[in-house]
This record gives sequence, C-alpha cells and structure tokens, in this order.
Amino acid sequence: QVQLLESGGRLVQAVGSLRLSCAASGRTLSFYSTDWFTGCLRQAPGNEREFVATIRANGINKYDADSVKGRFTISRDNADNTVYLQMNSLKPEDTAVNYCAGGYWSDRYYEPRKYNEWGQGTQVTVSS
Repeated sequence: QVQLLESGGRLVQAVGSLRLSCAASGRTLSFYSTDWFTGCLRQAPGNEREFVATIRANGINKYDADSVKGRFTISRDNADNTVYLQMNSLKPEDTAVNYCAGGYWSDRYYEPRKYNEWGQGTQVTVSS
C-alpha cells in the first residue's frame, strides 16, 4: 500500500504562486504502474470536494479542471517519488484544503470516489 503525504500549503496573496507536493512512500510500486494516476483535489469551505488535476505515472498524460487551466501545472519527479502541483495566478477562489490522491485509471478521474489512496490534505489560503 502506498502512502501519500501532501505538503506546501500556506497563505499567499492573489496572483501569487505556490507549489504543492504529494510524496509517495511505503510500497510505491503502484505509484509507478502504467495505469496509476495521482490526482489533486480540493475542498473549499461549505463545498464538496472537487477535482483539480491528475497525472499518469508516465508523467505525460495530464488532465486539468476548467477552473485551473492555464494556471496550474501538475508534474512528477520520480527521483523523489513526488507529484507536484504548481499553482500560478492564484485567486481567492482557490482557497481550499488540497488533497493528493491515487488510483488506477478511470474515465471518470474527475470524481473523488475513483481515488483509493488519499493524503491528509494541506490548507491553501489566497488573500485579496
């Protein structure tokens, strides 16, 4: 079983940038499986958890939510067993608890319930 640890959340001003990390540990074989996707999802106060971005183990196939296209970039660094979410042009609407999660490929990768392994979450707060 792979464990995921999310980190990097903090207070940042609007239009600023932030990088979140999702580090895999434990049994990481699934993290490198061809069909493994690592997703970034978030939950704003009073809202349901929503999909942000996901990346395949090959680091090539990526999918982003419309709300973050052109602003966020997801990537992998296999040397550190880590997935990164580079967040640029941040908006107050991006304020949320951010989670990383892992699972095997699904056409409905945007649904939180398709992910099996979850990190603990990290708070991102964007001020005006």
